[in-house]
Amino acid sequence: MTTEDNDFSNGTAYVDGQIVPVSEAKISVLDWGFLHSDATYDVVHVWEGNFFRLDDHIDRFFNGMDKFHLSISYGKDEVKSILIDCVRKSKLRDAYVEIICTRGMPKPGSRDPRNCTNRFIAFAIPFVWIACPEKQAEGLSLVISDIQRISPLAVDPTIKNYHWLDLVMALFQAYDQGSETAVVVDGAGNIVEGPGFNFFVVKGNTIVTPDRGMLEGITRKTVIELVSANSHEMQQRPLAAEEARSADEVFITSTAGGIMPVTKIDGKKIGDGLPGPVTMKLRASYWKLHRNEAYRLAIDYGQ
Repeated sequence: MTTEDNDFSNGTAYVDGQIVPVSEAKISVLDWGFLHSDATYDVVHVWEGNFFRLDDHIDRFFNGMDKFHLSISYGKDEVKSILIDCVRKSKLRDAYVEIICTRGMPKPGSRDPRNCTNRFIAFAIPFVWIACPEKQAEGLSLVISDIQRISPLAVDPTIKNYHWLDLVMALFQAYDQGSETAVVVDGAGNIVEGPGFNFFVVKGNTIVTPDRGMLEGITRKTVIELVSANSHEMQQRPLAAEEARSADEVFITSTAGGIMPVTKIDGKKIGDGLPGPVTMKLRASYWKLHRNEAYRLAIDYGQ
């Protein structure tokens, strides 16, 4: 069976210079991306046949590679073309698209990362939600974990990476308490981020988000831009756990779902226990922005 005969409806992957069904995408168990979490990546989404802020994601990916001393043989425009081809081949109108650069494998017996050939992989699968629209209608239940995020002095959190064990352990804490997700803290006990999302609180006319120790998400960036365009005050600063518990509204942001309300923290209601008006207004503005030509890139699916 040729690649052309394969089913791409569950997603595609770009591996070793060709696009294959995502089920056929593989890397070696000896790749340091697998063995050491030695990799960087980025995730962009496609909504109603359009990429959203694709250039921002590609720029962040290349910046991460540079900081991690990784490199690939493709330029930004070539990566963009590969991603478009992956989505076009899958025919997915709403997609979760990931680009990855791993350290690869070194020469036999070497532990010198300079001896590795870095590897580029990309894939497109059906859109992934942190919280589906039905769940967003009632809001998420979240736990503020006492687990500390890996120190930014050890791993730069502004570079997307797969060092997630602290986040995973926080998720188990949330599940044990009957909640759906969690955020972790820094060494001073301030909230930093959750597994794949940034964190915001609303108090009166002020919206606050952490300013350090976390990934500076593209959806986070979009929210900050939206807030600056209306009458609310935007603050980026350390955010104490108690400030979140006493907030009027809380929401999280991610490429995998946009702006999502949180209505319960540590088992207690936030505000009246319903998604708040500021959150829902920002959420509507965010999805409306997907129709703005300045932010989207239409995909030509052909016949």
